[in-house]
Amino acid sequence: MFLYIHGFNSSSQAGKAQELKRWLEARHRGHEWIAPDLPDRPAQAIALLSELIERAETPPKLIGSSLGGFYATHLVAQYKLKAALINPAVHPGLLLRPVVGTVQKNWHEESQTYTFTQDHLDELIALDQLSPQHPQNMLLMLENGDKTLDWRDATGYYRDAHQLVFQGGNHGFTRFRDVIDLIDRF
Repeated sequence: MFLYIHGFNSSSQAGKAQELKRWLEARHRGHEWIAPDLPDRPAQAIALLSELIERAETPPKLIGSSLGGFYATHLVAQYKLKAALINPAVHPGLLLRPVVGTVQKNWHEESQTYTFTQDHLDELIALDQLSPQHPQNMLLMLENGDKTLDWRDATGYYRDAHQLVFQGGNHGFTRFRDVIDLIDRF
């Protein structure tokens, strides 16, 4: 079973989430796909993801993209699951500080807006870890062409995790289709 965790202001309609769904369906494993639309509040998102993990019949493998990679890192510490982290956000409480007070909208449903507040930031800071726990359970995948997040921050933070750094690409991780099989075997 795979639990896909989307990034900041994204949804289950994200390209990687849908690519994973198609990959699983082509192998008659569509029932293994879970990709919830997460609330914008980090504490609520973690509560929803924790509930899905605890209700699962078998421990899911996490795939977290961007902010979803940060959430997956927290969940690995809590549940000792395996996770593939795709261009993950490192210390998003620092990264997102400049957007406090701004109106945000969902990439896939532009009518869904909210104001990013200090409470959002405080919840991210509360979830952060000085260093990731159980790094042996993490497969870090980065494209160094990511202009949204600096890939070098992730290689340093996840230094004890399994790492693959690809040349070029972007924040959306252009090689996702090519690495699903590897993620499945991890």
